[in-house]
Amino acid sequence: MGQGHAVPKIERITGTAVPMRGQDIDTDRIIPARFLRSVRFEGLEAHVFEDDRKALVEAGTLHIFDQAQYQDASILLTNENFGCGSSREHAPQALKRWGIEACVGESFSEIFLANSTALGLPCATATPEIIEGLMHSAEEQPCLPMVFDLHALSIQTGGQTVEVSMAPAPREALLSGTWDATGLLLSQFGEVRAIAKKLPYVTGF
Repeated sequence: MGQGHAVPKIERITGTAVPMRGQDIDTDRIIPARFLRSVRFEGLEAHVFEDDRKALVEAGTLHIFDQAQYQDASILLTNENFGCGSSREHAPQALKRWGIEACVGESFSEIFLANSTALGLPCATATPEIIEGLMHSAEEQPCLPMVFDLHALSIQTGGQTVEVSMAPAPREALLSGTWDATGLLLSQFGEVRAIAKKLPYVTGF
């Protein structure tokens, strides 16, 4: 069987939220193209929304990702069509490395959603009214904890519970741990090695 590698299941995310307002926030804004040169992802977190952040500093204000009260946030609240644009996996990589463990928004680009799921970064949707309420709570009380329950498809915060949605396939992959392809291979590495020994193009003719 395996070698003790646990396949991680993602069932609940607990933490504070960072409200990222705006429609159609594309991957080039999330992580500018000049940071895509490396196939390694270390250090990307330092450059999340870099151009937007720099522009706001020059204008005399701070981007939401630079504001002190959101530095430990783990749930990203977004509006419509987040992650649109190019298909770069660096965008969810950068967000996850910054500390984001789940995204909740009105809608997500399909490719961003797929890339996020492959990293174990759940993306759930909710109505504009629910998103607005969650964003307002995070703005009024940045330290207010939120609990995103993938089983119940809900977010609990401030004594209230609201409904969210996820497509069945990514939700099941996250709950079962099958999102982690590498983890699955390692969890059954003995079987993988046994099969490999039987393959002529692996062992030679």
